[in-house]
Amino acid sequence: MSTIGVIHYNWPGYDLEGFARRASEIGYKSCELQIGDIWDEANDDGGRRAEAVRDMLAGYGIAVSAVAAGNDFIQAQRSNFDAQIARYRRVCEIIPHTGTDIIRSDGGWNRGGLVTEDLWDGLMLEAFQRCAEFLETLNVRIALDNHGVSTNDGDWQLSLIERVGSTRLGVNLDTMNYRWFGHDLAKIDHFYEIIAPHTFHTHMKDGSGSRSDYKGAALGDGEIHLHKVLACLRQAGYDGAFTAEYEGPETADGIGYEKCHRWLAAHVG
Repeated sequence: MSTIGVIHYNWPGYDLEGFARRASEIGYKSCELQIGDIWDEANDDGGRRAEAVRDMLAGYGIAVSAVAAGNDFIQAQRSNFDAQIARYRRVCEIIPHTGTDIIRSDGGWNRGGLVTEDLWDGLMLEAFQRCAEFLETLNVRIALDNHGVSTNDGDWQLSLIERVGSTRLGVNLDTMNYRWFGHDLAKIDHFYEIIAPHTFHTHMKDGSGSRSDYKGAALGDGEIHLHKVLACLRQAGYDGAFTAEYEGPETADGIGYEKCHRWLAAHVG
């Protein structure tokens, strides 16, 4: 069942419970968390913190729609690559304690610039193939984000899904990130069409421009064809969270997120 949701990580001035309280006041019913919100990697508690966060959010009428894994599969050293796979499996074991089965995932960041671009695809393909081996056992799904520079192409995302061959690998459809990367609006509309049937989660985000010219905006105030997104998702039968992400200037007191909620309530609520 679809919900109107919101991300947690870019709400300045709020701790997690303060965020939950304010998001609930606005009217949000689900949220996406970061793995650090629910799990201390150095002090693994087997999911107890995740359950406590789940229960706290539930007290404000908010369910967890997804948790970002914080993974990075573009690694120069094989030992670091294998460690990322092992960590990812543990993340997939912890996240269901929040009540969701969706792990929002990056491809990789190439921190330090140590891996040439021609190797990125092969590393991410191997990583997600290996992850696919335990998705069924753990009863979780991967929502690959079009984020940063390594995965921000809908044609490539679809190719990866087809090559991995698991129905548990889909996408987190961020409506703005394709534009941020530099694709034009016609190409982005094409991405919406091909990616919608594989969408497990969304970031509903608006703005204009790309890279250094990017400016975030409340939903409906930018150049993104949001009605095209909704039409594609409806046609595909999407019933997951419509999760607002706001990167505009009105950050104080969640004002930008109030505007995003009003738009979502009017168009998908």
